Parts: sequence; C-alpha cells; structure tokens
Amino acid sequence: MNLRPENSILLLIDLQERLMPAIAGHEAVAANALRLAKVAKLLDIPVLATEQNPAGLGPNLPAIREIAARTLTKQFFDATREPAWQSFLPPDRPNVVVAGCEAHVCVLQSVMGLRRTGASVALVRDACGARLTTNRDAAMHRAERVGAELMTTEMVIFEWLATADHPRFREALRIVK
Repeated sequence: MNLRPENSILLLIDLQERLMPAIAGHEAVAANALRLAKVAKLLDIPVLATEQNPAGLGPNLPAIREIAARTLTKQFFDATREPAWQSFLPPDRPNVVVAGCEAHVCVLQSVMGLRRTGASVALVRDACGARLTTNRDAAMHRAERVGAELMTTEMVIFEWLATADHPRFREALRIVK
C-alpha cells in the first residue's frame, strides 16, 4: 500500500461520547484519531465517521463531529453492510485508513467488509481501542490476517507527507507534536 493524500480516505469508527470512557487508554486513542483527522483535513483527505446506534451510545466526540465531513449512522457492526454505505465513500480513493472503537467489534467487522469490497486498509493500531486490551490485540492480529496493514498514527501521517519538503510539513509536524 502506498498512502498518498490523493488516494486515501480516513474513516473514524464509533468514537462516541458514552463509549469512550470505557475504552482502555481512551485519551490516547481519541488524541491519535484527532491527530490523524487534523492532518487529513490539512492535506485535503476526506474524513468520514460512523456512529453505532447513537440513541444508545450517544454521538461521536465533539471534536470528531466537528472535523468529519460526513457521518454514517449505523446499526450493523460492519459499516459496509449499511444500505447507505454504497454512496458513503468516494469511489476514487482505494486506500482507507481506519481508526476507532471497539477494535474487536465494529472496527474489525468494518475492516473485513472493506477488504471484501477490494479496498486496501491501513488499520491505525494506536488510534483503535477496546474495553480490554486483549480484545484490541486479537482484533489487530485478525485484521492483519485478512489483509489490513497495521500502522501507527505517525506512520500514516509521514507516509501522507512523503517528504520534509511537503508544503504543509511544518503545519503537520505541529499537529504530530
């Protein structure tokens, strides 16, 4: 996978207000997801989000709601099974960078759904969470077995930038630090 701004989408899965306090290391997960979103926005990469049953789990965190261009409300754990999914992702961006919660449920099932549709998936390990780290770790292993590339927040950001000569490098670096 060669992540470039023009071929990427950032998909933030279920970073919801009522769910996040139960997530192990939720502050770091949310901060890394937000770093990804801010750099994506800076580089004109579409930032999309999902909300699982918001009537029960509440909306996404305010910062995620603010930065996401579109949010898909869903009941299926696998976002790709929602009828509205067909028109949700831009068709000309084959690389989907995924972050969110819970890693072993909605994130994993959506990653598997994306892989079934032929999308290349970069799963951002340090921007994914679960209530139990054992569940998160198991989800990462399974996602990798179905063809997702495991990455970190900084790996994705610096791959998008490609060079220290990128015109937005200094701005992106301020977000990373």
